[in-house]
Amino acid sequence: MTNAREVFVSVDIETSGPIPGEYSLLSIGACSAFDPDNGFTVEVKPINDKFDAKALEVTGLSMKDLSQRGLAPTAALEAFSDWLATLADPGETLVFVGFNAPFDWSFVNYYFHRFSGENPFGFTALDIKALYMGATGCSWRDTRSSKIAEVLKPTLVGTHDALQDARYQAEIFRLLWGRISADQQD
Repeated sequence: MTNAREVFVSVDIETSGPIPGEYSLLSIGACSAFDPDNGFTVEVKPINDKFDAKALEVTGLSMKDLSQRGLAPTAALEAFSDWLATLADPGETLVFVGFNAPFDWSFVNYYFHRFSGENPFGFTALDIKALYMGATGCSWRDTRSSKIAEVLKPTLVGTHDALQDARYQAEIFRLLWGRISADQQD
């Protein structure tokens, strides 16, 4: 057993639809969960023209604009990987933290494997919704961000800008982490 330091990284993405491969990853926002000013963001060139109109409406992103100004997926994932490497020393573990992490992680994992060869996060992610449910014993419907915000009282809000949302998620994670730590000391 090792006691390698774990580096929690809040990650949020915006996409053109519900599943990787068939739809495109359009933007990535990430920050160190305990140092949210240390952040990363990139817009990604779509891999095809397929989109769900509701997904684009929510993000405000344009497939046409991103096809011109977005980074090619290989370059975007290389930039993300390079930034992640600045957060952890060799032997330390990067921990992907997301709000509804299964969705965000599925795209990030797919893109890392398809365009970079490996995922620096490994094969797992920490879901804030599940952590909250486990810590509080609440129902699944009470893990919506609006319900969690009522309890934890973050100062930030989600906006569907990937970096802003990563910072918002990081704040929720830190507030929850503090509660869990305090409960363990009681």
